[in-house]
Amino acid sequence: MRYGAMAAALMWTLGTVAVQAQTPPPAPTPAPSPTPATPTGASRPGLPPGMMGLEPGEPRPFDKVITAEAKTQEGLFRVHSLKNKLYFEIPKALLEQPLLMVANATAVPAGQEHVGRTLNQGVLRFVQKQNRVMLQLVSQDSVSDPGNPMAEAVRLSQRDAILTVFPIEAFGKDGAPVIEVTRLFNSEVGDFSARSMVRGSVDSNRSYIDHAKAFPGSVRVDAVHTYAVGAMPMPGMPGLPNFALTPPRSLSVNVAYSLVQLPSTPMVPRLMDDRVGFFSVARNDFGAGMQAVKRERLITRWRLEKKDPSAALSEPVKPIVWYIDKATPTALVPHIKKGVEAWNAAFEAAGFLNAVQARPYPTPEEDPEFDPEDVRYSVIRWVPSPTPNAYGPHLADPRSGEILNANIVLFHNILQLQHDWYLTQVGPLDPRAQRLPLPDDLMGDLIAFVVTHEVGHSLGFPHNMKSSSLYPVAKLRDPAWLKTMGHVPSIMDYSRFNYVVQPEDKVDPALLIPKIGPYDVFATRWGYTPIPDAKTPEEERPQLNAWAREQDSKPWLRFSAPKGDGGDAGENLEAVGDADPVTASGWGLRNLKRVVKMLPALAPKDGQDDRTLEELYRATWSQWGREIGHAMAVVGGYEVQNKHNDQPGAIAVPVPKAQQARAVKFLSEELLTPPQWLLDPAVTQRLRTWEPSTVLALYQRGLLRLLLEPGRTQRLAAQEAQLGAQAYRLDDLLADLRRGVFTELKAGAPIDANRRGLQRQYVDTLVARLQPVGLAALTGVDNGQAEVRAELRDLKGWIEAQAATGSRARRAHLSALASTIERALDPRAAPAANPLALLLRGMGWAQGASHDHRYCWPAHAGDLDVWIQAVESGERQP
Repeated sequence: MRYGAMAAALMWTLGTVAVQAQTPPPAPTPAPSPTPATPTGASRPGLPPGMMGLEPGEPRPFDKVITAEAKTQEGLFRVHSLKNKLYFEIPKALLEQPLLMVANATAVPAGQEHVGRTLNQGVLRFVQKQNRVMLQLVSQDSVSDPGNPMAEAVRLSQRDAILTVFPIEAFGKDGAPVIEVTRLFNSEVGDFSARSMVRGSVDSNRSYIDHAKAFPGSVRVDAVHTYAVGAMPMPGMPGLPNFALTPPRSLSVNVAYSLVQLPSTPMVPRLMDDRVGFFSVARNDFGAGMQAVKRERLITRWRLEKKDPSAALSEPVKPIVWYIDKATPTALVPHIKKGVEAWNAAFEAAGFLNAVQARPYPTPEEDPEFDPEDVRYSVIRWVPSPTPNAYGPHLADPRSGEILNANIVLFHNILQLQHDWYLTQVGPLDPRAQRLPLPDDLMGDLIAFVVTHEVGHSLGFPHNMKSSSLYPVAKLRDPAWLKTMGHVPSIMDYSRFNYVVQPEDKVDPALLIPKIGPYDVFATRWGYTPIPDAKTPEEERPQLNAWAREQDSKPWLRFSAPKGDGGDAGENLEAVGDADPVTASGWGLRNLKRVVKMLPALAPKDGQDDRTLEELYRATWSQWGREIGHAMAVVGGYEVQNKHNDQPGAIAVPVPKAQQARAVKFLSEELLTPPQWLLDPAVTQRLRTWEPSTVLALYQRGLLRLLLEPGRTQRLAAQEAQLGAQAYRLDDLLADLRRGVFTELKAGAPIDANRRGLQRQYVDTLVARLQPVGLAALTGVDNGQAEVRAELRDLKGWIEAQAATGSRARRAHLSALASTIERALDPRAAPAANPLALLLRGMGWAQGASHDHRYCWPAHAGDLDVWIQAVESGERQP
């Protein structure tokens, strides 16, 4: 990990779990564009160094620039390599033509998992001005129909940025300008940079071009960029001088730049409908007859055309093919092929037969032009990385949304992640999972599931996190239903294995793994079925709307992506059957109790240490935290259906009061009451003595903070304003939590160490809620502070009434709680900020600040935020 042993220890102590990064990562925040590099010909007469605006000298004869020593490749451009210099010979027909530029990280420093990530992409063009060639970044933001009187004005209003300027060194055949591009790729191409990944500045003296390749439709340049990363200062602590947490260091990244020729005739786009999940590209449409500019989104999809347009089911003219990396473990290749081609069932609903295919790398005899670096070929890469991850990005033509290439990346340690998830979720339901190592056929099925999900992204489909909430929970234990419908309507949800099933249901283990579901078939049909009678995207709207309206009568066809506000109770991650999470998690916890009993027998008896037992035990805690956390989405939640203007009824309906109260009761029983079954001595006696109780305390604290977060209390207030007495109010929540947290006070009973810790955490959580955050701090909107303050006053009186009875430890504990509340209610007694906590927060280790969702648990809570709070309160030492 980047921050050394401390951060590594924190990660496993907090019970974190890697979450498969199955969505293409958000585009990085563009780094400031560096000052354009001085053209390499600037030292020639006529263009002094740094004087970009002056005219360059006259081009030289071709053979004086591209000598006999040069190695030349034919392709989109002629690419010449001469000693340490790289030249492009650009055909005149390609000048001023749009080219897609893509930058990918192909090798990264140890500890970075971004190998294969797209750093940036955009449309560029080369424009000749006398003896210079300018590289421009082409805006695709605004369009207008060519017949619109505004079309020319729209075109002229967009000023394309000039990234850099090259002097023309020579002219090739047919007048093709020859430019030297060495400095372009030795430094950074505008915002096409790994800077946002390594957070440093590139050192061109330690950067170089590794190699370049020309292909018929593209040119690829691989460069090595070295970045200087500065020290991270740590604030001084009492008695300690300032010092750096990390020393200055250098990091090198391999960056592959591809310049790709866009189709000469753009594909006819399909307009996006937010009721159906597709990735998209956006533009402003200045159409005729409109009274406002329309922000228009086009779905991203492959160009599929039927060989026989009149046939209901036809093979495509050009199928979508993935080539399987030869580095892939041999035993997994058939399973990867199966995972890819599982999508053919969905494409048949769109009218295409054998539309999606997986093949091994072809031999030179089969395809002499094959090169996995050529964007004409999409590849499933197997990357030797300890990161438990996989993802399926794609490149699309921004003019139309046409997907041009999609290289899927599987990190080797995805095997470990699938192993842990399967064992802790459905281990008791599959005899194959009750011994280690898991058999090859089972691991193959798990990898096929991952591949099917990633291929979905590469076909244009984002996550559908609502999908798992749309089946009746009781059906998820019915073998007949599972065989036909599966346990989740979409493979694109973050719903893994069917932990709702019980052993007595006698469900075939093959039905525990997600598969292509009804939503996937529906979305593929909606996005890929040709509509031959429609000549324009607008003419497709009536048919597309009719298809989307099928969601009204078939709820499992609905789509939603997490909006980050927690409002939709159905948008849970890692959930099964979360329309009724209390029932679903109740059944899941039964299986988890069985898993704990399995753990001692699963640990190998090979004389090695207990690391396997430790890892499985932590994975069990993580699964417990996820299942407990699902019930929280109900509290302050809404039942949401995305609707358009021809669909009547409310979009969002509050979850009924009784259902919210039931969820809080479940949390009281399963979270606030320590789960003794997770503290089974048969397991814990093999662990560090402090680990079980510490992990329990951290999870309890983190989940309590989520339950009382400002966004949730705002939603409870909104529901009270809407429903009045029929709403589950914040004071109902606080009263229910008080009864669950402080049961010993009412009974006058002893309070053990775990319960004392929980009560401290609850009081600290309420105290933290007195401070306005986010919009409330700016606008003065009450996020529930008044109710929380009243609850603290009542709680203080209740505690003080009991503080004189019981053991010395009980009295001291209650007295300390009363003092904490008293200080919190006194505005003059604000505690001093903890320096270490401030440092960690400054580095982004805070709730909601982490963008690396591999290390997050329910609702993307920040595990490190829990630890920070423990530091702030003095419960834990750094």
